[in-house]
Amino acid sequence: MNAEQRTNAGHSVVTGDQAQGRVWLITGASSGFGRAIAAAALAAGDAVVATARRPEALDDLVAAHPDRAVALQLDVTDSARIADVVAQTVLWQGRIDVLVNNAGMGMIGAVEETSDRELRDLMDLHFFGPAALVRAVLPHMRRNGSGAVIQMSSMGGRFTFPGVGAYSATKFALEGLSEALAAEVAPHGIKVLIVEPGSFRTGFAGGGALHQCAPLPAYEETVGPVRTNLPGSDGQQEGDPDKAAAAILSALAARHTPLRLPLGSDAADAVLAGLDASRTELLAWEKLSRSTAFED
Repeated sequence: MNAEQRTNAGHSVVTGDQAQGRVWLITGASSGFGRAIAAAALAAGDAVVATARRPEALDDLVAAHPDRAVALQLDVTDSARIADVVAQTVLWQGRIDVLVNNAGMGMIGAVEETSDRELRDLMDLHFFGPAALVRAVLPHMRRNGSGAVIQMSSMGGRFTFPGVGAYSATKFALEGLSEALAAEVAPHGIKVLIVEPGSFRTGFAGGGALHQCAPLPAYEETVGPVRTNLPGSDGQQEGDPDKAAAAILSALAARHTPLRLPLGSDAADAVLAGLDASRTELLAWEKLSRSTAFED
């Protein structure tokens, strides 16, 4: 596009002619899935507004695609900043075709070990922030009669295990919201895709992306192994984020995009096992479940 450069928070914003390909707004784009999705979208010829709490981490991506990539600062728990970023994107790019709610972090802790503040902060990041972004972009997508919302959940959004109850709770909430959202916006030509990755080499399990709650001795047997094994898996996971990004673009391009897309053999196996277990349990208790009606 023919573009001039304007400065916003120290980073360039592409202005001028509207983008010719799709326009993506991606949160948490400095690393992991967000970075991989941004790179895949750019490789497909699309324009990307990549956001991060530290947008300077995206300087190389913007430098490689100065006409189609923009980096903006965004903490998704800041509702005022969300409104600004969406407004700027629509103003300078003309529209938003794909929203990717990807920003997130991990948390290990038994339910009793997790403080109210820790739980609320994680819910702000994984649920209230994405919900605010959805509300901000939908008027523009409805006006255009098209669009897509990609919600980066987890296989932990389908089932859970000791030590990740808080994390899964936020993803369960996101998936519930998104399932209803999908039915609400389909008549407006808008797709919703819930992505449920398993173990991928994204940095999720190491460094500052994984928070550990203060441990209690009572949960050493159940949560202790998770505290050791999850960080120990960093860099050893089977999943390739670039292949995950390619799979997401393929699903999005399909005529019938799935509502949920597990990614990785571990995720597919675990989701199938969970569905089988749920069906078995329901059938075992079906008679009791149906016994609660009034006797007329």
